[in-house]
Amino acid sequence: MKLSDFIAQFLYGQGIKHVFVVSGGAIIHSVDSVARHPEMSYVCVAHEQAAGAAADAYSRIGPALGTVMVTSGPGATNLTTSICNAYFDSIPVLFVCGQVTTPRLRPNENLRQKGFQETDIVSLFKSITKYVARVMDPYDIQYELQKAVYLAKEGRPGPVALDIPDDLQRMDIDVSRLKTFIPVGTQPKDIKKQTGTLSSWITSAKRPVLIYGAGIRIAGAMDAALDFARRSHIPVLLTWGGKDLMAFDDPLNMGGLGVVGPRAGNFAAQNADLIIAVGTRLSQMITGGKTVLFAPRAKKVMVDIDPNELSKFTKNDFSLDMDVEAGLNHFFEHMRVHAPDRDDFKGWREQIKAWAKKYPVCPAGKYERTKHVDGHVFVKAVSKAALDNDVFITDTGANISWTLQAIEMKQGQRMFSAWNHTPMGYALSASIGAAFACPAKGGANSGACPRRILCLTGDGGLMMNIEELATIRRYRLNVKVFIFNNGGHAIQKQTIDTWLNSNYAAVNEATGLSFPDFVKTAEAFGLPAFRIRDHGDLDKTMARVLAVEGPVVCDVMIDPDQTIEPMLKFGSGLEDLNPKLPPDEIEKIMTVSDG
Repeated sequence: MKLSDFIAQFLYGQGIKHVFVVSGGAIIHSVDSVARHPEMSYVCVAHEQAAGAAADAYSRIGPALGTVMVTSGPGATNLTTSICNAYFDSIPVLFVCGQVTTPRLRPNENLRQKGFQETDIVSLFKSITKYVARVMDPYDIQYELQKAVYLAKEGRPGPVALDIPDDLQRMDIDVSRLKTFIPVGTQPKDIKKQTGTLSSWITSAKRPVLIYGAGIRIAGAMDAALDFARRSHIPVLLTWGGKDLMAFDDPLNMGGLGVVGPRAGNFAAQNADLIIAVGTRLSQMITGGKTVLFAPRAKKVMVDIDPNELSKFTKNDFSLDMDVEAGLNHFFEHMRVHAPDRDDFKGWREQIKAWAKKYPVCPAGKYERTKHVDGHVFVKAVSKAALDNDVFITDTGANISWTLQAIEMKQGQRMFSAWNHTPMGYALSASIGAAFACPAKGGANSGACPRRILCLTGDGGLMMNIEELATIRRYRLNVKVFIFNNGGHAIQKQTIDTWLNSNYAAVNEATGLSFPDFVKTAEAFGLPAFRIRDHGDLDKTMARVLAVEGPVVCDVMIDPDQTIEPMLKFGSGLEDLNPKLPPDEIEKIMTVSDG
């Protein structure tokens, strides 16, 4: 069997039906093998970074593993940003990179390059993958594929990469002689004593809070997490990555928290007496820049499968009162026996809800704009119009902040972005992978997707990979692209307002950026396009956009002067957000009854 044919056969055996590719001389044999496989298809994108983001989203939607094939040299190096996305967000993705033939490989590290388009990707990718290897023996191919896929999914998931020289891909191999990878299983840690102690802390708590993050979905622990919350009646705060774990109107869902989080969630965290953080690394976007000020009144518990996340806090940070190193299903299984059967926290939940009512993200006055569109109002409108199984994918910048502040998720919807690396341009490329991951109509070669993908991107982000509009059009993907068009990089303008006296540089068209007419551009790519100019035509045009079958682009004219509110000044702590609440509210917090 040809080695590249074995690769395709192996991938299909893993349930992979789509491979995202940008072809090139050093990968043509593997792409050809995928093309000739009767149950697989390749998906052509216009840039390798887009291929990586599409595969990343393919894995996030699941259940199959997102897979990429690119050529050597620049083909591989162009993947770097997307590999970082997957690594920092714990997303399993397989990157297969072609390499120059083995006689053309450089003989030592001192020689910069011997073969044409030769690059040592093993060294380059080592710090941003769970595993990367160059296949030098054709009979190692099964071993390396098995090992890579196992490590991509095992423990804390992440990306893996294989570098395969062109001459190996072309070789005929005796499949019976292939080496096999045998994983070594690990036993989960005994956390019985810790969960017993935590149970007693919950029993004695007056103002506990659960913080749920993206790791819960990654671990497949959604049902267990919700079951624990409902059994214990503890209010839940959702990180950005955990936004789609609960419906917005779930009685236990208290909204978000963090640097751009709603005030109610931050008040809850800062006045809680017990914080249980599950599936979140408690980044500074959650805790604030002065991390030592995070939840000063609370015992803090963090549950994570990665011991490095649990031990990263220094004397300049807050300290954990308990760190539980465990898989999340394992943790919730132990906590299930400890969950109380009474509701002790009704008064505390009511207080958080009262804060949310008093400090809304989108007060009524925001709807009264007559010129331009308010970002929060637009997000509320798209929330209202969205179907129960829609997939939201948002980009980075002001658009992600407005979206996560104002969106009202329904049960069954999905929401994700490249949460931790946050490159501009992710959303459009990821929408391609998400569309292919949905149950397809018409078999493996069809891009038709019964679930709508709602791509929420900024004008700056779209300019990073606008070429992928051609990919969406080519495959007729069910992607609705909404552009937050405010004529620049709003989040940078706000930062400059804070630190540089509004001395703008390189943030809008007046200071160097350049943008096309997005409606005309979309039409040039062969896509239908609309424009929402103000609140007067928001609902009507939104309905027309969402009624289009297949791909469509909508240019939303956001107020160029709109800022992100609330937003904590860079480097500040959440305690600085409102260090002294009104006396009557403090008194009410501190005297919450047992409900």
